[in-house]
Amino acid sequence: MTEKVLRKKISSRLKRKKKLKSVLRGTAQRPRLSVFRSNRFIYAQVINDDVAKTLAHVDGAKENFTSSKEGAQKAAAELARRLNEKKISSVVFDRNGYLYHGVIEAFANELRNQSIKV
Repeated sequence: MTEKVLRKKISSRLKRKKKLKSVLRGTAQRPRLSVFRSNRFIYAQVINDDVAKTLAHVDGAKENFTSSKEGAQKAAAELARRLNEKKISSVVFDRNGYLYHGVIEAFANELRNQSIKV
């Protein structure tokens, strides 16, 4: 991929992220689930935006959840377990500017399978 194409992809994702950020908001009853996907790992955190506090998180680098569909499903299952411990059953899904496709879609679907309302 050329440098120009790569810059365009990144700037497009950041534009989508900015649009989403103005709309999505997490509360104590329904916190925001933010997902970040790097080339190697996937990261997710559940945030209460009212008090700017992270309620639960999954770190792909520490727990070896790769940025693949299988890794996303494992990370989502672990995050769902942590959310159930804190009695959180519903979240607002913030895809962080990524297209709802592939790894991000697999992550959201696994959360739904684990009875978390997304």
